[in-house]
Amino acid sequence: MIDIKKNLKSYKYALNGLKHLLRLENNARIHLAATILILALSTYLKIESTEWLWVILAITSVWTTELLNTAIEKIVDFISPEFHPAAGQIKDLAAAAVLIAAIFAIIVGMIIFPKYIF
Repeated sequence: MIDIKKNLKSYKYALNGLKHLLRLENNARIHLAATILILALSTYLKIESTEWLWVILAITSVWTTELLNTAIEKIVDFISPEFHPAAGQIKDLAAAAVLIAAIFAIIVGMIIFPKYIF
């Protein structure tokens, strides 16, 4: 049987994670501004439903990788508070995932938006 209270509590924890991310990470604030801008632009330009799927996939990819990157950084800082080359490499790899997602999002935008703007 599903425990509704327990299930709702897990959503509360997830939302707390988003609040922590937005409070701690400048990159997350940039992603939030970009998300709002792109959603507003997509709505204004009335992009097609299949294009909406790509835009949402791109936004979700960036947010997911940013959350994982931040979690990995926090774990590494907790385990290795002193600088260690391996810890630095782990953080760099996690940051690279965000970069790849962001490049994907930019490419999606470069494919979808020019036909509406130019």
